[in-house]
Amino acid sequence: QVQLVESGGGLAQAGGSLRLSCAASGRILSINAMGWYRQTPGKQRELVAVITSDGSTNYADSVKGRFTISRDNAKNTVYLQMNSLKPDDTAVYYCNAYILGGDFRYQSYWGQGTQVTVSS
Repeated sequence: QVQLVESGGGLAQAGGSLRLSCAASGRILSINAMGWYRQTPGKQRELVAVITSDGSTNYADSVKGRFTISRDNAKNTVYLQMNSLKPDDTAVYYCNAYILGGDFRYQSYWGQGTQVTVSS
């Protein structure tokens, strides 16, 4: 069984920084894309950043130049470094990964979510 466990959320002041981590565990043969999404009450979950297995990245326009996504393939872990935080970044952040598991099928997995709150 594959699990994604997130850590690193919390409270930050505007202009501050936080770093999120997400580690995948279980019967993992390969991980394709890994990404971060966020959601606020009453709104749809939106893509923040994604990174492919070869390191290509893509960001939402709202976070370009402030957030950096990276991954450590040896640790099956993806990170999101968030700098110059704004109150609008307040949301629950979810990790997502497209994983080839022990059943030899690719499936999309989600973490449990971690709250990020940015005060003005």
